[in-house]
Amino acid sequence: MPVFLRSWQSMNIFYDKIHANCIKISCYNEKLFEEMESVNDTTVTEFVLTGLSQTREVQLVLFVMFLSFYLFILPVNILIICTVRLDPHLTSPMYFLLANLAFLDIWYSSITAPKMLVDFFVERKIISFGGCIAQLFFLHFVGASEMFLLTVMAFDRYAAICRPLHYATIMNRRLCCILVALSWTGGFVHSIIQVALIVRLPFCGPNELDNYFCDITQVVRIACANTFWEELAMIFSSGLISVVCFIALLMSYAFLLAMLKKHSSSGESTSRAVSTCYSHITIVVLMFGPSIYIYARPFDSFSLDKVVSVFHTVIFPLLNPIIYTLRNKEIKAAMKKLVNRYIFCKEK
Repeated sequence: MPVFLRSWQSMNIFYDKIHANCIKISCYNEKLFEEMESVNDTTVTEFVLTGLSQTREVQLVLFVMFLSFYLFILPVNILIICTVRLDPHLTSPMYFLLANLAFLDIWYSSITAPKMLVDFFVERKIISFGGCIAQLFFLHFVGASEMFLLTVMAFDRYAAICRPLHYATIMNRRLCCILVALSWTGGFVHSIIQVALIVRLPFCGPNELDNYFCDITQVVRIACANTFWEELAMIFSSGLISVVCFIALLMSYAFLLAMLKKHSSSGESTSRAVSTCYSHITIVVLMFGPSIYIYARPFDSFSLDKVVSVFHTVIFPLLNPIIYTLRNKEIKAAMKKLVNRYIFCKEK
């Protein structure tokens, strides 16, 4: 009997220990669940931007440089739009497309540049969640619209060079307006898809973005969820648009150059057209190269990302009017006439 009692007592002690451990595990799981709930309930209301540099001297140099770029982009593109609108001789579809490109350049540079310039003098660079979503929406809306518009402009150059006798019939005003409207619509649809993928993600911290604006790759990376399918959809959307438009543009300009080389005996006009094609290819590479680098790969962080973003958001809108418009003799003459008439009050 004593042996039996001792065994019984040992079993009771053993079961008591198991019960106590179960209670501890249950309490721990409950506490962990409560902590997870409290984390999930914490919603990020703002993002902190790291900016381009933390060094004061470098920030001042960048401020002066980017301010000068922005003060060039705005008035030059406004002048281009006014010139095309007011000059009765600039009725070709090419000038209508150039005016649309100038408008998009004003908008595109204004999405990131003003805040970036202000942030050079702010210790803590903050953007609200709503402001971040708005910046993402307009950046992709205008950027995609500009990509589609550049493709339309390449088609316009193809019609002008390869089908000169039928150019007026092919690129009539109605078709031109439809193509521009489709470019804007395509950009809008693309942007809506990007924003819809972002707003459904939970953000509970951290809230630091390693850039000077709300880049979609940075925002997705800090989401408190598995973003594999969202990243895949964004890469498919943004990357596919960039790659397809880039290949289409390169093929069209390669075809144009081949056609021009066949008629190289035509003299100065042909050599000028070849030079124009090469300059347009430069813009295409500057626009689509950074876009493909950023959006057509997994959203991992690289040290080169900020430099590439500068080319994408600042340098590209800066070079657009120089290469596409200011090399055109007719529009330069019309701009001089407009400035003399309305600014210097001269008739000629």
